[in-house]
Amino acid sequence: MKSNFFKNGGVVTAIALAGLFAACSNNEKKAETTSPSSATSISAEDKIVFVNSDTLLAKYEYFKDLRSKMESKGKAAESDLASKEQAFRREVQQYQQAQNSMSADERATTEQRLARKQQELQVYQQNAGAALQTEQAKEQEILYDKVADYLKEYAKSKGYKMVLTYSKGNSAILFADDALDVTKPVIEGLNAGYKKTNK
Repeated sequence: MKSNFFKNGGVVTAIALAGLFAACSNNEKKAETTSPSSATSISAEDKIVFVNSDTLLAKYEYFKDLRSKMESKGKAAESDLASKEQAFRREVQQYQQAQNSMSADERATTEQRLARKQQELQVYQQNAGAALQTEQAKEQEILYDKVADYLKEYAKSKGYKMVLTYSKGNSAILFADDALDVTKPVIEGLNAGYKKTNK
């Protein structure tokens, strides 16, 4: 009866689908960031820079904490559901063992009660999954806004006209000079801001 939503870390996967930018990766990957050693030499004349969203997701402390929080909530929901399912199975087994000694009316009443409980359990499972998905959607929007707002200010302060996103295996950027990679300073800035608000 266990929902696919709870299987294989579904909760965490849903958060990883953060849609961090318009063309963000649909899967969190632990890609090694290209060396941004020359990033400091970027001039405002370049106008266009990019951020490696794989690296950003792997190193942004806010996202790490968010992933951990949603993991915990997902496990708690899964554990709660498993407990309710186990209790229901016990009731079914008890009925199966006692049904031969029960009258027809008692059997009918018990079967109706168990059918209602099964339906209630299915509704509870669906509601729990929907509640988690709703929370994840809200957290995803907050995550996107945090990064987008920071990048807007960062680009303005540097004179950049556009910030693209790069994600391994899912990117419109086929090649870009390493000098245009501003992932490192962006992560540093985001983490510094998160540290201030998290004190």
